[in-house]
Amino acid sequence: MLNYLIVFLVSMVPLIELRGAIPIALGMGLPAVPAYILCVLGNLLPVPFIYFFARKVLVWGADKRFIGKFFTFCLEKGERAGQKLTQTAGRGGLFVALMIFVGIPLPGTGAWTGVLGASFLNMGFKSTVASVSLGVIIAGIIMGVVSALGLHIFGL
Repeated sequence: MLNYLIVFLVSMVPLIELRGAIPIALGMGLPAVPAYILCVLGNLLPVPFIYFFARKVLVWGADKRFIGKFFTFCLEKGERAGQKLTQTAGRGGLFVALMIFVGIPLPGTGAWTGVLGASFLNMGFKSTVASVSLGVIIAGIIMGVVSALGLHIFGL
């Protein structure tokens, strides 16, 4: 039971998310399907909080003495990235572009980054959650297959 809790909590951590939690779960010997479901749910749990509060926290901290430069950098980078994505994908293509971005299991392309980017693009909450959820599901499948193959190849 403790292993399931560990995997669930790891899947909520920024940058690690389910990209790290699924290999950990399989390495612990947890059954693949329950571990996958748990990792997806854990990865999606922070999404509403990120959507509604992350941008507000960055705006709040932008003029603070010690954190202001970093928060301002994050705001500017997010806005530039949002504008570039909008120009590239067009307004109608944002849903698919966000889903693909989150679905590619590379560091920095997970649900946390995707939701923050969507908030800079002023995407609607339902669209953001649906797109990010599909991306997390795709990334989870990819990580599950790659992890299972890796464990098999290395005889673990």
